[in-house]
Amino acid sequence: MRAPAPTPAPRPGQPVVLRGGTVLPVDARRSVLPDTDVLVVGQRIEAVGPHLDVPEGTAEVDATGGIVMPGMVDTHRHMWQTAMRGYGADWTLTQYFVWYYLEHGRAFRPEDVHAGNLLSAVEALDAGVTTTVDWSHGLQTLDHAEAAVDALEAVPGRFVLAYGNIQAGPWEWSRSPGFRSFVERRLRRSDMLGFQMAFDVTGDPAFPERAAFEVARELDAAVTTHAGVWGATGDDGVRLVHENGFADERTVWVHAATLSEDSYHRIAATGGTVSVSTESEQSCGQGYPPTWMLRSHGIPVALSMDTSVWWSGDLFSAMRATLGADRSREHLEAHVKGDTVTNCHLRADQVVEWATMGGARALGLQDVVGSVEAGKKADLVLLKNDRSPVMFPVLHPYGHVAFQAQRGDVHTVLVDGRVVKHEHELVGVDLPAVRRTVEATVEHLRSALGPEAWERGMNPEVPTTDVLDNPYTYTDFRTAATHSA
Repeated sequence: MRAPAPTPAPRPGQPVVLRGGTVLPVDARRSVLPDTDVLVVGQRIEAVGPHLDVPEGTAEVDATGGIVMPGMVDTHRHMWQTAMRGYGADWTLTQYFVWYYLEHGRAFRPEDVHAGNLLSAVEALDAGVTTTVDWSHGLQTLDHAEAAVDALEAVPGRFVLAYGNIQAGPWEWSRSPGFRSFVERRLRRSDMLGFQMAFDVTGDPAFPERAAFEVARELDAAVTTHAGVWGATGDDGVRLVHENGFADERTVWVHAATLSEDSYHRIAATGGTVSVSTESEQSCGQGYPPTWMLRSHGIPVALSMDTSVWWSGDLFSAMRATLGADRSREHLEAHVKGDTVTNCHLRADQVVEWATMGGARALGLQDVVGSVEAGKKADLVLLKNDRSPVMFPVLHPYGHVAFQAQRGDVHTVLVDGRVVKHEHELVGVDLPAVRRTVEATVEHLRSALGPEAWERGMNPEVPTTDVLDNPYTYTDFRTAATHSA
């Protein structure tokens, strides 16, 4: 039996209705709405309900058997590194710092930042991530910044440029006339391209970062900062930001994995959000993924994937890893006390909320996106895959999103009312052209490093492992097994 022929993607501006899906509005009640339609007219969600009447000429997408949810929001992604996808699979955080900060990060040209951003933006949409923060700390020059924004504007997603530069102190680049001019010219606040300032606070008692925070206030920009990163940024940084009056509800603290109770209290008291990158924290050593601690302090949580130089660029992996890490820690803490956890505190619906509305709140976009409700911008994802045995039965929809679904199950994506992915295919994206752009960057970087440095960077030395003596090894178990047979 032949598969049905693909239907044309809805035209830009054409009303769209997603028919008969299970809708997860991600509201306060964490509702589940079976057999429900979502009507999109223009940029906004016009109505949510069963068997909706729709305007003449509306494009219909059959959502039967699928899940309709808000577009996901990634609050911390180093998009400029995406052309190096998987290169650092065996790195520690120290090796990452050495490679990008001290040695080879300077080899990135503006066109290389453009290539990484372009690839990252496209893969975000493909995975149902409709809003992405480009934590862009590779902007060594204004030309690099121009290239980063050019790439973001070439892809029909919602993005936030978090401007940073790891090759200079934030008190330097933030006060340059060129930076201010760039912000005024290219980053005037809009729904589709937002603006943050991205820099870290080392804990130096002189607090040189004050100058950058003052610029952020003058430009009405939120600050996003890596905090609680073992060996790099700790409690002193949080304390300085708080005591100098710069911590507020717009501050996004990334990782926050190695902090004291005092720091968590300061973050909670000022309303900031923590962007948790569980795959990163588990693998790199920033500290144990902190959601188990954040929950106990009532600190808002958003999710992020950090960088494709290590991990996958989707939030399905982030949700799954976060649930696993949180529950693992909860069990461990109980076992240390001789107790047993009989009910998990962190539930699937909460992690789906962190991946959607949690990110929207962190960015001040909670009235714009993050949930499926009439009047909001139509950033929507339909999960449906009739060719996959993983997409049925859908018994626990929130659990299905968090534990079962994958990027290959993303059937339809809308951003700002525009269909950007239709029947599993990106719309209006020239993937061969993106591939050529990325291949040119890879070739440049390989040449700039030289073949030996390139291979050495990708394959760091494996440390020696000591095997402990076993006092119960009193015979050769292989010989004993043979004799017993």
